[in-house]
Amino acid sequence: MNAMRNQFGACKDRQRGVTLIELLVVLSILALISALVVINILPERDRAAVRKAEIDIKTIEAALDQYRLDMFSYPSSQQGLDALVEVPADAPRKTDYRPGGYLRGGVPRDPWGNPYQYRFPGERGVVDVYSLGADGEPGGEGLNADIGNWLDEDA
Repeated sequence: MNAMRNQFGACKDRQRGVTLIELLVVLSILALISALVVINILPERDRAAVRKAEIDIKTIEAALDQYRLDMFSYPSSQQGLDALVEVPADAPRKTDYRPGGYLRGGVPRDPWGNPYQYRFPGERGVVDVYSLGADGEPGGEGLNADIGNWLDEDA
């Protein structure tokens, strides 16, 4: 019996927990997995922001077309996109304005928190609706490029 106690007691002495090297290996593996996830997810977030801007622009463009059908003209650049939310003070056909406006919830902001730009008459089409991209500045490349309703993809 004493021999059994010594045998079990010796096993207890050999069990001593996690070593520092084992802990560092586990942390290194977790850091590697985290880095892979971040590398794969961040570009998706950027692509989703660009896609949201494209969808918002199409929605605004559709609202502008409805406005034109009711009011017989697009809002001026001075009236801006706010004309889609409330009737402009200088609108000639105020009685034809759609009750509740043309955009529910107001004019959206682009995914980077900046207002969408509007120009009538447009430089690249009948009307120009666009976002200045992530940097909020005209021009740019990649994520900072302008996103608009124009057809040419090089702008």
